[in-house]
Amino acid sequence: MTDSDTLPGRSKSSIQDRELVTLALEGDQRAYSRLVRKYRARLTYHIRRTIGAHNNYEIDDLVQEAFAKAFGALDSYSADYAFSTWIYKIATNHAIDYRRKKRLQTSSIHQPVKTGEGEMEMDLPDVTYRPDRHIVESQQRDLIQRAIDRLPEKYRQVIVLRHQKEMAYADIAETLNLPLGTVKAHIFRARSALYKYLRGKEDSLSY
Repeated sequence: MTDSDTLPGRSKSSIQDRELVTLALEGDQRAYSRLVRKYRARLTYHIRRTIGAHNNYEIDDLVQEAFAKAFGALDSYSADYAFSTWIYKIATNHAIDYRRKKRLQTSSIHQPVKTGEGEMEMDLPDVTYRPDRHIVESQQRDLIQRAIDRLPEKYRQVIVLRHQKEMAYADIAETLNLPLGTVKAHIFRARSALYKYLRGKEDSLSY
Protein backbone atom coordinates (compact mmCIF):
# COMPACT_ATOMS: atom_id res chain seq x y z
CA MET A 1 0.00 0.00 0.00
CA THR A 2 1.39 3.42 -0.98
CA ASP A 3 0.63 6.92 0.23
CA SER A 4 -1.56 7.41 -2.83
CA ASP A 5 -3.85 4.71 -1.49
CA THR A 6 -4.66 6.78 1.58
CA LEU A 7 -8.13 8.34 1.38
CA PRO A 8 -8.72 11.85 2.77
CA GLY A 9 -9.18 11.62 6.53
CA ARG A 10 -8.11 7.97 6.61
CA SER A 11 -4.75 6.77 7.87
CA LYS A 12 -2.99 3.86 6.21
CA SER A 13 -3.53 1.89 9.41
CA SER A 14 -7.29 2.50 9.27
CA ILE A 15 -7.47 1.48 5.61
CA GLN A 16 -5.48 -1.66 6.38
CA ASP A 17 -7.94 -2.49 9.17
CA ARG A 18 -10.89 -2.14 6.80
CA GLU A 19 -9.21 -4.48 4.33
CA LEU A 20 -8.52 -7.04 7.06
CA VAL A 21 -12.12 -6.84 8.29
CA THR A 22 -13.36 -7.50 4.75
CA LEU A 23 -11.08 -10.53 4.46
CA ALA A 24 -12.11 -11.77 7.91
CA LEU A 25 -15.78 -11.58 6.98
CA GLU A 26 -14.94 -13.71 3.95
CA GLY A 27 -13.52 -16.33 6.31
CA ASP A 28 -9.81 -15.55 6.05
CA GLN A 29 -8.35 -16.75 9.39
CA ARG A 30 -5.07 -14.96 8.70
CA ALA A 31 -6.93 -11.65 8.69
CA TYR A 32 -8.35 -12.41 12.14
CA SER A 33 -4.86 -13.28 13.38
CA ARG A 34 -3.37 -10.07 12.02
CA LEU A 35 -6.02 -7.95 13.74
CA VAL A 36 -5.42 -9.79 17.01
CA ARG A 37 -1.65 -9.32 16.77
CA LYS A 38 -2.10 -5.64 15.97
CA TYR A 39 -4.43 -4.82 18.85
CA ARG A 40 -3.70 -7.40 21.57
CA ALA A 41 -1.04 -5.36 23.41
CA ARG A 42 -3.07 -2.16 23.16
CA LEU A 43 -6.24 -3.77 24.49
CA THR A 44 -4.30 -5.52 27.25
CA TYR A 45 -2.94 -2.17 28.45
CA HIS A 46 -6.33 -0.48 28.05
CA ILE A 47 -8.29 -3.15 29.95
CA ARG A 48 -5.68 -3.32 32.71
CA ARG A 49 -6.07 0.42 33.24
CA THR A 50 -9.85 0.24 33.04
CA ILE A 51 -10.33 -2.40 35.73
CA GLY A 52 -7.19 -1.67 37.74
CA ALA A 53 -6.18 -5.33 37.88
CA HIS A 54 -2.74 -6.90 37.71
CA ASN A 55 -3.71 -10.56 37.43
CA ASN A 56 -2.38 -11.59 34.03
CA TYR A 57 -4.78 -14.54 33.70
CA GLU A 58 -7.71 -12.25 34.44
CA ILE A 59 -6.54 -9.63 31.94
CA ASP A 60 -5.78 -12.22 29.26
CA ASP A 61 -9.28 -13.66 29.60
CA LEU A 62 -10.89 -10.24 29.28
CA VAL A 63 -8.81 -9.39 26.22
CA GLN A 64 -9.70 -12.67 24.54
CA GLU A 65 -13.35 -12.21 25.42
CA ALA A 66 -13.32 -8.67 24.00
CA PHE A 67 -11.84 -9.95 20.75
CA ALA A 68 -14.37 -12.77 20.68
CA LYS A 69 -17.25 -10.34 21.16
CA ALA A 70 -15.89 -8.08 18.45
CA PHE A 71 -15.36 -10.85 15.91
CA GLY A 72 -18.68 -12.43 16.81
CA ALA A 73 -20.33 -9.13 15.88
CA LEU A 74 -17.99 -8.24 13.03
CA ASP A 75 -20.81 -8.15 10.50
CA SER A 76 -22.29 -5.21 12.43
CA TYR A 77 -19.10 -3.13 12.12
CA SER A 78 -19.55 -0.02 9.99
CA ALA A 79 -16.63 1.11 7.85
CA ASP A 80 -17.77 4.69 8.50
CA TYR A 81 -15.89 4.42 11.79
CA ALA A 82 -12.32 3.44 12.54
CA PHE A 83 -12.00 -0.22 13.51
CA SER A 84 -9.73 0.80 16.39
CA THR A 85 -12.49 3.03 17.84
CA TRP A 86 -15.05 0.25 17.46
CA ILE A 87 -13.00 -2.47 19.12
CA TYR A 88 -11.86 -0.15 21.92
CA LYS A 89 -15.50 0.61 22.69
CA ILE A 90 -16.32 -3.10 22.87
CA ALA A 91 -13.29 -3.75 25.11
CA THR A 92 -14.18 -0.80 27.36
CA ASN A 93 -17.80 -1.89 27.78
CA HIS A 94 -16.74 -5.48 28.46
CA ALA A 95 -14.20 -4.38 31.08
CA ILE A 96 -16.70 -2.04 32.77
CA ASP A 97 -19.34 -4.81 32.87
CA TYR A 98 -16.77 -7.14 34.42
CA ARG A 99 -15.75 -4.55 37.02
CA ARG A 100 -19.38 -3.84 37.90
CA LYS A 101 -20.21 -7.53 38.33
CA LYS A 102 -17.10 -8.07 40.43
CA ARG A 103 -18.03 -5.20 42.72
CA LEU A 104 -21.53 -6.60 43.15
CA GLN A 105 -20.07 -9.98 44.07
CA THR A 106 -17.69 -8.55 46.66
CA SER A 107 -20.07 -6.15 48.41
CA SER A 108 -22.78 -7.60 50.62
CA ILE A 109 -25.78 -5.83 52.11
CA HIS A 110 -25.60 -8.28 55.00
CA GLN A 111 -22.31 -6.91 56.33
CA PRO A 112 -22.83 -5.00 59.61
CA VAL A 113 -22.69 -1.22 59.30
CA LYS A 114 -20.98 0.77 62.07
CA THR A 115 -23.03 3.64 63.50
CA GLY A 116 -22.74 5.91 66.51
CA GLU A 117 -24.91 3.47 68.45
CA GLY A 118 -22.99 0.34 67.53
CA GLU A 119 -23.46 -2.03 64.62
CA MET A 120 -26.60 -2.65 62.63
CA GLU A 121 -27.46 -4.84 59.67
CA MET A 122 -28.97 -3.44 56.51
CA ASP A 123 -32.35 -4.93 55.74
CA LEU A 124 -33.21 -3.91 52.19
CA PRO A 125 -36.23 -5.10 50.20
CA ASP A 126 -35.39 -7.23 47.20
CA VAL A 127 -36.60 -4.90 44.45
CA THR A 128 -35.02 -7.16 41.82
CA TYR A 129 -37.15 -10.17 42.77
CA ARG A 130 -38.78 -11.85 39.82
CA PRO A 131 -40.81 -15.05 40.20
CA ASP A 132 -39.66 -16.22 36.78
CA ARG A 133 -35.95 -15.48 37.34
CA HIS A 134 -35.07 -19.15 37.84
CA ILE A 135 -36.82 -19.96 34.54
CA VAL A 136 -34.83 -17.33 32.64
CA GLU A 137 -31.57 -18.43 34.28
CA SER A 138 -32.36 -22.04 33.39
CA GLN A 139 -33.03 -21.01 29.80
CA GLN A 140 -29.74 -19.12 29.70
CA ARG A 141 -27.81 -22.13 31.01
CA ASP A 142 -29.49 -24.43 28.50
CA LEU A 143 -28.79 -22.00 25.67
CA ILE A 144 -25.11 -21.71 26.60
CA GLN A 145 -24.81 -25.48 26.94
CA ARG A 146 -26.38 -25.99 23.51
CA ALA A 147 -23.94 -23.48 22.06
CA ILE A 148 -21.01 -25.32 23.67
CA ASP A 149 -22.32 -28.67 22.41
CA ARG A 150 -22.32 -27.28 18.84
CA LEU A 151 -18.60 -26.51 18.97
CA PRO A 152 -16.07 -28.78 17.26
CA GLU A 153 -14.55 -31.21 19.76
CA LYS A 154 -11.16 -29.45 19.98
CA TYR A 155 -12.87 -26.17 20.89
CA ARG A 156 -15.46 -27.73 23.19
CA GLN A 157 -12.72 -29.41 25.24
CA VAL A 158 -10.84 -26.20 26.01
CA ILE A 159 -13.99 -24.19 26.77
CA VAL A 160 -15.23 -26.82 29.23
CA LEU A 161 -11.85 -26.99 30.96
CA ARG A 162 -11.43 -23.22 31.09
CA HIS A 163 -14.92 -22.04 32.01
CA GLN A 164 -16.60 -25.02 33.65
CA LYS A 165 -13.56 -26.58 35.33
CA GLU A 166 -11.86 -23.17 35.79
CA MET A 167 -8.44 -24.51 34.84
CA ALA A 168 -5.49 -22.26 34.04
CA TYR A 169 -4.22 -22.14 30.46
CA ALA A 170 -1.02 -23.95 31.38
CA ASP A 171 -2.96 -26.74 33.09
CA ILE A 172 -5.22 -27.14 30.07
CA ALA A 173 -2.18 -27.37 27.81
CA GLU A 174 -0.69 -30.06 30.04
CA THR A 175 -3.97 -31.98 30.32
CA LEU A 176 -4.57 -32.02 26.56
CA ASN A 177 -0.88 -32.32 25.67
CA LEU A 178 -1.07 -29.20 23.50
CA PRO A 179 1.20 -26.17 23.12
CA LEU A 180 0.07 -23.23 25.24
CA GLY A 181 -0.34 -21.07 22.14
CA THR A 182 -2.65 -23.64 20.58
CA VAL A 183 -4.81 -23.72 23.71
CA LYS A 184 -5.15 -19.94 23.68
CA ALA A 185 -6.00 -19.96 19.97
CA HIS A 186 -8.63 -22.67 20.46
CA ILE A 187 -10.21 -20.78 23.36
CA PHE A 188 -10.27 -17.57 21.34
CA ARG A 189 -11.94 -19.21 18.34
CA ALA A 190 -14.39 -21.07 20.58
CA ARG A 191 -15.42 -17.85 22.31
CA SER A 192 -15.88 -16.10 18.97
CA ALA A 193 -18.15 -18.90 17.79
CA LEU A 194 -20.13 -18.87 21.05
CA TYR A 195 -20.68 -15.10 21.00
CA LYS A 196 -21.78 -15.23 17.37
CA TYR A 197 -24.23 -18.07 18.06
CA LEU A 198 -25.62 -16.52 21.25
CA ARG A 199 -26.14 -13.11 19.63
CA GLY A 200 -28.73 -14.65 17.36
CA LYS A 201 -30.50 -16.44 20.21
CA GLU A 202 -30.93 -13.66 22.77
CA ASP A 203 -34.51 -12.88 21.71
CA SER A 204 -35.59 -16.45 22.44
CA LEU A 205 -35.22 -15.94 26.22
CA SER A 206 -38.35 -15.21 28.25
CA TYR A 207 -37.48 -11.78 29.64
